[in-house]
Amino acid sequence: MSSVALHSMTTWLTGVMIGAMVVANSALAVVPVMATPEDVSIDAQAAAHPFPHYWEHMFGSGRAILSLRESWRDDLRTVSSVTSAAYVRFHGILNDEVGVYTEGPNGESVYNFSYVDQIYDGLLANGVRPIVELSFMPAKLAQAETRHSFWYRPVIAPPKDYGRWDGLITALARHLVDRYGIGEVSQWYFEVWNEPNLDFWAGEPKQSTYWALYEHTARRLKEVDARLRVGGPATAQAAWITEFIRHCKEQGIPLDFVSTHVYGDDPPEGVFGSKAPVPRREMVCRAVDKVHAEIKASPLPDLPLLMTEFNATFLNRSEITDAPFMGPWLAETISRCDGLVQEMSYWALSDVFEEAGVVQRPFYGGYGLIAAGHISKPALNALALLHRLGEERIPSAVPQSLLTRRKDGALVVALWNYTDVDTAGVPRTVRLQFTNTRSHTAMVERVDREHGNALLEYARLGAPRYPTRAELARLRSAASMTLPTSMPLTGTSLTLTVPPHGLVLITLAAARDKRAL
Repeated sequence: MSSVALHSMTTWLTGVMIGAMVVANSALAVVPVMATPEDVSIDAQAAAHPFPHYWEHMFGSGRAILSLRESWRDDLRTVSSVTSAAYVRFHGILNDEVGVYTEGPNGESVYNFSYVDQIYDGLLANGVRPIVELSFMPAKLAQAETRHSFWYRPVIAPPKDYGRWDGLITALARHLVDRYGIGEVSQWYFEVWNEPNLDFWAGEPKQSTYWALYEHTARRLKEVDARLRVGGPATAQAAWITEFIRHCKEQGIPLDFVSTHVYGDDPPEGVFGSKAPVPRREMVCRAVDKVHAEIKASPLPDLPLLMTEFNATFLNRSEITDAPFMGPWLAETISRCDGLVQEMSYWALSDVFEEAGVVQRPFYGGYGLIAAGHISKPALNALALLHRLGEERIPSAVPQSLLTRRKDGALVVALWNYTDVDTAGVPRTVRLQFTNTRSHTAMVERVDREHGNALLEYARLGAPRYPTRAELARLRSAASMTLPTSMPLTGTSLTLTVPPHGLVLITLAAARDKRAL
């Protein structure tokens, strides 16, 4: 994540009360226009292709030490309960607050993995594994005390001595293998640093000094055990991919996966080398497509691609990350990125998050799926709906739709009404026409302004900075998903209206064959 967000967060913290009430009371001012229905034909027996749920296995978080808090672990458990969460990635496992490295009275390296054990024990106890982002630099090991502007001020300088860095990486890797076993740790991912092309890396020139860091780290990990998976370059704006793969191939440097980041409002010049505007709804998947093509054209065309950070914005904008806008944006992104990427890690799972300081109110445009006070956001509810999509995708040329089939034969359809931020939009009416199904009813679930959205209630309460326990209970209730609605088919069709910023999930259970009873 770019540190540009720090200034934005300060701005939003001072103005969030007005912003939250505007968002909650407008959504934005839906115009009651009845559009001509769009027809969507769905053949329950149509040919389909595999549809792995690549968007819901990995989630990002702030920094390692936060995972020791019970509030953070509560949020993780909630996210895991409605998704297929399997991995968590956070910054700062080597930060001084984790206590990994210091030096003794004679200058000798001293390691301490006590907090590392508590951090990773906690993840495993909650059913997820780490993406071990190897960052940032212990102060005693740093070439200079160059710090990032984040509130917790991580050291971003290269190591003063690569022999000492090698020793730290070797000791850490051996400790993890000894503690958890290679059968377990070989299923983790080791990612070298975070966004070295931005202000998270003070080496100069940035690229060549990062190459050195990566090479030292990757070789030391593989010396501990060749089964450990290591990758990078963990860049912002989908940068450096071609050069990084070529460098690793030419120098024989281990590389098991490619990782990079992109956000919906990243500058197109940084991502694509062009000033031509790219809409927010297209930016992430156009960047994913670019990186996918770069990997395929590289000397290592079968490398897996992990987008280890993505979101609709790298800024703190309450009308985006706290709001129903995220439902259609996520659905659109998932639809467009299908087949181009192995895993995508949403940034972030929780607003237990301190890059700009201690959170000062529940809704400030934080990246998390869950706001402070354990209040679910529409983005989490949208992911809960999208989790229920099937494992096969039925091709369709109809925009803003995902037609899927589950292993049990049920049809699961997602429809959405993407509307740009600060745009009112109009309702979207869709008529679903089903064939080759004996189902007569559909179960319908929604996330929109009126469903799974706490911002309305937050505005009614006066946007309190510190909600009372009673107010928190009301906000959590308002944020919760409503029960599915059973709707009868009219013949073989079902007509639905999706409001702007709305996401709808329709499920037709597979009818049981009475002859088999």
